[in-house]
Parts: sequence; C-alpha cells; structure tokens
Amino acid sequence: MTLLSIAARLTWRKNPRVLNPSSVWAKNTPCLANPTITSLQHRYFHRNVTSFAPEGHLEATTEMERPKFWEEYKGTYHVTPPDFPFENQIPLALLGQEITTVGHLSRLVQGGPELFFATISKGAGPESIQCVLRDLESNKKLHSIRFDSAISVTGTLQQRRLPKNRRPPDPVARKGYGFLNEVEIVVKNITCLNSFGEAIPSSLNHIYPATARHLQIRFDQKLRDSLLFRSEVTKFARLELGDFHEIETPILFKSTPEGAREFLVPTRRPGFTYALPQSPQQYKQMLMASGINRYVQFARCFRDEDLRADRQPEFTQIDLEMAWTDGEGVMQRVEKFIKSLYGRFAAPETILPPLSEDPFLRMTYDEAMSKHGSDKPDLRIPGLIHRVDHLVPAQLRSMITPLEDPIIEAYKINLDEAPTPIKTFLQKFFASTEGETFAKNPDGGPGIFVHDPSKVPLEGLQAFGFEGAEAIKQFYETLSLSPTTPNNPHAETPFSNGDLLLLQARPNLPHTGGSTALGNLRRAIYKAAIAAKLIYNNPIHQYLWVTDFPMFTPENSVDPGQEGSAGFSATHHPFTAPKTAEDVDLLLTDPLKAKADHYDLVVNGVELGGGNFSHLLQALDAGCPPHAGLAIGLDRLIAVMRGVDSVRDVIAFPKNSKGRDLTVGSPRQVGEEELGRYGLCVVERKGGKDAVVESGKREGEGEGNADADAEVVERPLSESEEVWK
Repeated sequence: MTLLSIAARLTWRKNPRVLNPSSVWAKNTPCLANPTITSLQHRYFHRNVTSFAPEGHLEATTEMERPKFWEEYKGTYHVTPPDFPFENQIPLALLGQEITTVGHLSRLVQGGPELFFATISKGAGPESIQCVLRDLESNKKLHSIRFDSAISVTGTLQQRRLPKNRRPPDPVARKGYGFLNEVEIVVKNITCLNSFGEAIPSSLNHIYPATARHLQIRFDQKLRDSLLFRSEVTKFARLELGDFHEIETPILFKSTPEGAREFLVPTRRPGFTYALPQSPQQYKQMLMASGINRYVQFARCFRDEDLRADRQPEFTQIDLEMAWTDGEGVMQRVEKFIKSLYGRFAAPETILPPLSEDPFLRMTYDEAMSKHGSDKPDLRIPGLIHRVDHLVPAQLRSMITPLEDPIIEAYKINLDEAPTPIKTFLQKFFASTEGETFAKNPDGGPGIFVHDPSKVPLEGLQAFGFEGAEAIKQFYETLSLSPTTPNNPHAETPFSNGDLLLLQARPNLPHTGGSTALGNLRRAIYKAAIAAKLIYNNPIHQYLWVTDFPMFTPENSVDPGQEGSAGFSATHHPFTAPKTAEDVDLLLTDPLKAKADHYDLVVNGVELGGGNFSHLLQALDAGCPPHAGLAIGLDRLIAVMRGVDSVRDVIAFPKNSKGRDLTVGSPRQVGEEELGRYGLCVVERKGGKDAVVESGKREGEGEGNADADAEVVERPLSESEEVWK
C-alpha cells in the first residue's frame, strides 16, 4: 500500500507522520513537506473521538476504531523484500531455495480439504506463477484477501509435477534456465500489501469507465499490450535514429500563426502569455542555423482543434530535421526508418504484416484529390473516382445538384452481393448519423444506383435514360481495358450484378482542402461494407508519399487561419518553401498556383507525417544551410501498426471527444481569486457562454471561434456517490 492508497481512505493535514510513498520496504519514514488534509471519513472514525490540535496535528483517543487497512498497512513494514526474478525464464539454481515474490492475486483453485492453488501475476506482462498452500493458517490468510489485491508470498521454489509423458528439463541443455510455468512456490507466508477495494467491481467481464483508466489498462490485455508495444517501438526508434542528435526544445513557447488554434498559458505578468507549441518547427530550424546538422526529438505538441478518432489535443511526434539536404533526402531516410520498424516488429499472419521491399509510391496532390477524393489516399479501396459530367444528362444533373456548371464525379464499387441486400445495406447506411451528412450536402446529395440486370431494359440506371445508361456502361467498359498502375492496383471492371454507382457534384473549381464529398463518401462506404462483411478487410499496409501540395489555400470561415489579410494562408505552415524556381515567380503573379516542396507520408488513409524544405527568415543572415525535415505522428503510427482505429487505444491517459481527461477531471473551472493572479476574469459572451479572457482587453479582442468554447466541466464524483455504478 502506498501513501496515495492511504489517501484514498484518509486525508492528512499539517505534518502528520507520513510514510515514504516510493517503497513499502522503507525502514525510515520521512515526512513530506506540508502535506494537507481536508477531512476525515466518518466511516472509519467515530464522531467526537478525533480532533485537530491548534498546530494542526491529528489527535485520537483510545476509543478510536482501527480500520482494516490500518493494520494491513502496518504489516507491510515486516515484509521481506522480493528477491525472485518474475520473468519468463528463471535460473534453475533457485529450485529448493526460499524465495519471496510479489504480485496480484488472480486465481484460486481448491485441490483438497486443505490444499489450494493460487495464481499471482505481476506488472503489465502475461507472466504468472502458481502458489501451493497446504497449511491451515496460510489458507485462512488467503481467503481473507480479495482477488486482484497486491500480495507478498514467501516460500520454497520447486518443480511443478509434470505429465507422465514429459521429462524434467535438462539444466545443461537449458543452460541453467527454466520457464516460469514449470515451477511453483510452496507457500510459508502470505501478506496482503494493499487490498483491492471492496467498492470496486472485480470480474473478468466487467468494463471499467474512463474515470478508472488505470483499471482499464490493468485488465484490458489488448490495451496494455498496445502501450507496451508503443514503448518497444519508441526504444527501437531511438536506436535506429542514432545518427541524429536528440535535442529538447521548450514547451512554453509564444503565440504564432501556424494554422491551428493554440493553447495559451497565462502568466502573473498582466497581459502576457505563453503558448504551447503546435510543433517545434521554429526551434528546430534555428538549430539548423546553429550547426546541428541532424536533429530529432520525441516532441509533445498541442493543438486546440476539433477532435476525432485520429486527433488528440496533445500528441507526440517523432520530429526530424536534416541540414545540407532536400526533401528527397529526407524521404529516403524516413523510408529506411519505417522499413526498419516493420523489419523488427512485423510478422506474417499477424495484425502487422511485413512491408514490400519496393520503394514507397509517389502521388501528387492533384492526382490524389482527383482519383481518390482525398490527400490521404487509401490504396486498399477498390476503384477510382472519375469525372463524368459529359456523360450525365441535363435532367439527371438537375436532380442531383443545384449548381449551374458543376463537376460531376462517379465512383463504382462491386460489393459482391445481389442487388436486394445491397439496397438494404444502403438504406441502413444513409439512415445513420454519418450517412445523413452526405444527403445534406449543399452542393446536392449523392446519386445512388445499384446495377440490376433483372430490371430491363436500363438495369437500374433509369435516371440516365437510354443514351446515358449506354454511355456510362461503355465508359467503364473502356476503363476495364486499361492496365493497373502502382497508384491504382485495382482494375476497373464493366458493370455487373449488384455494382454500386455513386454520383456527386461539386463546384467547378480547383481542388482545395483535404478531401472531396465523394472522396469522403467513398471511404465511408468502404468501411461500412467491411463492417457489414460485404467485402474483405485487406490487412496490408500500403505506404505512399503525397507531393506537390499547393503553397496556399483560400481562407474560409471554419479554419482559424494565420491572421493575414491576403485572403489565403499557407496550406501547411508558413515555413514551407516553393518547389521550383517557377513556383518562386508565381508567388508574385499567381500565388494560388504555386506548388510547395511539401510531402506527406500516408498509410491506409492515415496521414502519419509531413515535411518540407524550409528557410527561417531570421536565420538567413547567419548562413543557414538548406535543410528539410519531417514529423511522424507517433500516436497514429502505433495505432496503424496495432490495427486500431482510434489513437486513444494507444495512449495511456487520452482525452475524450470533448477534450476532457475523465480520469483526473481536467480541464477544471477555477475561481475568481485564482484567475486574478494571472490578470484574467470571466466575461459572458454573446449567446450566454462564458469565456476566460485577459483582463484589460477590449471587448471581442482575441475572441476565438465558437467551436473552441469549452463546456462546463462537471466535478468528479466522490466515492460516496458510487462512482463505480
């Protein structure tokens, strides 16, 4: 039992004797400086038998009732420190010796009137060891201990009884080592170090809430394995990137317009704030000007943006920068790094399949948006998007869009099922919350067609008319004759029974942003079809580089922008260089046509990282060398390698979709006194929402987007409010 576990039952104030929380084996018990207390829990102490001395020390009468945990905790002072290596392989020389080990009581089986077998496990690994209890006293102690409690066991290590057809291990052949499941402990003494609380549910099938994340990690083997896998990947990455210098950059930065909303950190100096870094971009470029030719950092980054499955307000990047090179040099080094990770951790017939030895594919931004409807293409999705507005009759065009001169695109996929089940699948999909968003597209909802040869003569394409139906079928017939390419490994096919055809209109403008409406629908239909078992979920990981992004994107009312007045902002961040000399000239004549020397690493529709060839203006006068870099999202990389959809499943203590950490109850509201220390006050915004702003600012100055308004954070429930229910 640690100091914190005692604090869960009893809270202290002003210098009581407190045990060293770092170890239950400590002989000395130093006091902590100024520990404080708020209350005593009456379920452990009788009323009117405790009082606080004027100095704040705790006093108690002899009538004070000792709670069970009190004696339990005192007993930990006499526990022998553990000396047994709780690992899968153990020295056979320990057989016959008295050893002490610690762990959690996880299983109990009766083998006779006074014979019991207990199993204890330890830590995050799967290792466990069997304990044999033959005497009455040990059995009595064991039965007083709740499952999942922390215990200490002392006894003699012996060989477990083997099946008749199995021989004992040969110490010489095993080089003096055996396996943990081949030995057991004959128990002489058992001590409970910390009981598993009686108010906490304990069963194999219990699902713990997010407020008990520590129990989720402890009892969810998949979650625990993902966290351990992340640890192993991080350790390997540091070794693999040994040719880089790992240098830390500050967390307390300043507010800069980089494209996303920032988290501000107020100071006690009125009107002055820090900002948490969205990335170490500026610092790492200054390091390039400082003579640090190869930089790496496992950087914590912070962005106040709308959350989703692949986003968290705080996240980790493997941040790289290389001097005296260009984007091509960085891409080659990153490919080598990714392939080394898969070479170390991937295996056939697992959730992490090996990678191909071929170089990663390359695709321009325009090709990705035109053919895949996304700047993060998932090459596993069969079929491409094609422009077909020249094939769509005017009447059908007016049915699917209010736009006067639209671009109309088509996507066809075979779901390997008859028309009737396909229609049932589509009805369910478009009735869902996700499906409804596509129908509400202001440019017009999708046109949906299911090819059905039994419906003669137009076979489900009635809205096209005779000429239009024949034209669209001939279009796909011709496409089927085209060879496949690395960027499109799936050949188009002629219309067949049950084919799903989707039409979607969009404005007749160049591509901007990260996806099109049809690209989003294509991906959503693909995922829904996998969930409905209509198509095969291909486990392969297909990496590619997306290049030639536009340098600038027209600003809109949704994105926070970069505080400029030109009507457009940098597509990624302001430190991206033009790709060619011609693009440099376009900056003065037609900046929206200029291409950036930016490259994104994408796998299965997930953007893992982006990089650029960059120049920091302030460093140019110091002879800053040409340099390039890339930041790999570690959370997303681990999620892809573990085969999970959400980065929350690979982060120990993630935020939920509203940016809350339910385990500790953050963020929390603070009072006026605390706000006043930082020159802040609470004002009421239009619409009735409260916002925290710097005192002394003009009304409306620095006011953020309404989407950034935080909701009121409920206080954490107390134990008396039955949080486990």
